[in-house]
Amino acid sequence: MATWAEFATAAPELAERGRALLERGGHGSGLLATVRRELTPRIHPVTIAIVDGHLYTFVLASAKRRDLEQDGRYALHSHLDLEAPNEFMVRGHAHPVGDPVRATIAAGWAFEVDDGYDLYELAVDSAVFGSRPTADDWPPRYTTWVG
Repeated sequence: MATWAEFATAAPELAERGRALLERGGHGSGLLATVRRELTPRIHPVTIAIVDGHLYTFVLASAKRRDLEQDGRYALHSHLDLEAPNEFMVRGHAHPVGDPVRATIAAGWAFEVDDGYDLYELAVDSAVFGSRPTADDWPPRYTTWVG
């Protein structure tokens, strides 16, 4: 498992292009897929941020948080824009992060974070960038990194 910084050092162009897609709305966001035991996968919209070389998300008490607590595996996919249909996904394991890091990250977060939110670092095991000139071009051209 790698931090975002380690991934970016190993695959700088892929990390830069992926970050641009995750942050294209002005702040970081994506779709977080989680799994737990024999249950089917779930997908959730989340706010993310890359801070000091680490990929983070805050999670309220929910099925999503139980998945991360009990299993930890995740996939994070960028939102798709049909006008610019490139896509990006990272996969790995999520780990809870406590204070003082949590308090520091919360102070600069895109929304107000209260005590109901737990902070998770999303460690990167692999990343995929799919490139298409238009939404009608198929299949995408994929670039992959595996840590």
